[in-house]
Amino acid sequence: MDVYLPIANLSVNGLVIVLLGGLTGLLSGVFGVGGGFLTTPLLIFYGVPPTVAAASAASQVTGASVSGAFAHARRGGIDFQIGGVMVAGGVIGTGIGAVLFNLLSALGQIDVVINILYVVVLGSIGIVMARESVPQVFSRHLSRFAKPATKRRHHPLVATLPLRWRFYRSGLYISPLAPLLLGMGVGVLTMLMGIGGGFLLVPAMLYVLGMSAQVVVGTSLFQILFVTMATTMMHALTTRAVDIVLAALLLLGSVTGAQVGARFASNARPEILRLVLAALVLAVALGMAVGLTFRPSEIYTVEPL
Repeated sequence: MDVYLPIANLSVNGLVIVLLGGLTGLLSGVFGVGGGFLTTPLLIFYGVPPTVAAASAASQVTGASVSGAFAHARRGGIDFQIGGVMVAGGVIGTGIGAVLFNLLSALGQIDVVINILYVVVLGSIGIVMARESVPQVFSRHLSRFAKPATKRRHHPLVATLPLRWRFYRSGLYISPLAPLLLGMGVGVLTMLMGIGGGFLLVPAMLYVLGMSAQVVVGTSLFQILFVTMATTMMHALTTRAVDIVLAALLLLGSVTGAQVGARFASNARPEILRLVLAALVLAVALGMAVGLTFRPSEIYTVEPL
């Protein structure tokens, strides 16, 4: 079933794109993180231009975040105060990211930069996840090396920032500049990479800001929802790289995949799932690194239309 993507300017197998969206939705349901950070690399592997892949993946993340954000809001799992600050930072970050995106596009380096960012970010996250999950999986054999748990609090650098607000829902008394800067960083990455940022935002909210675990996931989804909306609009108005056909096919698959993944996750050990996810993330990062450094036998080919 061939489908023409008007912005990407190529024909793809629609079923393959739906299945790819289903795979990222499955990962979202199984591992509890958005599959957006794998959507863009997989689309690039399939042949979609990196600029179109990044812009369209952001719109898919928006649709996938709506139901999750509403669910957490109903049970009081969102700190709207700190979430609003991060959304403001995220919108500023998307503006900065749009300037960088257009500048790199004008220089002809945007595709290379997107690939390098994914190699660095996915490689770092995969290594950190593997280091945390391996001792948990093999806890029986490594119990003698286990360190006592430490009380969670915000990072010492956060305490050096001026001004302080009291965020009651998260149990924090910190400077609003910390969540603002965090939101800006995620906004820039969302604009450049097409990711939701949840796999970066959740650890940062826990270990940098020191937020309560009860509101971390919901607040992250709240921020992702609005920032990816701003990113999609920014791409549509400036880069014009959003392919609505591609985004719709991805969203169709991801909604179904998330439901299947959620059912599967309830019967599996969470530490095993985290280790599998770490291996998958590292494999994707390695594949993109090889693509950046490996020289093909034919630099270019000419085919009749």
